[in-house]
Amino acid sequence: MRYSLFDGQRDIILLIARVLLMTLFVLSGWAKLTGFEGTVGYMTSLGAPAPMLAAAVAVIMEFIVGILLILGFYTRPLAFLFALFVLGTGLLGHPFWNMVDPERAANMTQFLKNLSICGGLLVLAVSGPGRFSVDGR
Repeated sequence: MRYSLFDGQRDIILLIARVLLMTLFVLSGWAKLTGFEGTVGYMTSLGAPAPMLAAAVAVIMEFIVGILLILGFYTRPLAFLFALFVLGTGLLGHPFWNMVDPERAANMTQFLKNLSICGGLLVLAVSGPGRFSVDGR
């Protein structure tokens, strides 16, 4: 049996990971909710289909699902769903392949950030939330 330095800290590390992964989204979701008209306008500028629906989905995912993931509620399926959402927002919001520098470089970084977050969410979907969660009770 292999022992890891972090085995005894697994649950607290998973809690910290959930908080760190979702803080950006909860804050962004709150801003989208409280400035909903602006969010709809931004979705329109991106060419999102059904911008009002897209804005509502963004608020639900970022704010509500973000809070649920921090709490560790239905963590595995919601983390997987959130990974798909983050991938979709990367494809829609940061299409660097259609741009020229310096916009291309900045959007490529943002797109790759989204992919990195997807990786963290997929790890969370596989590992589960740990003991310090609604699911763990």
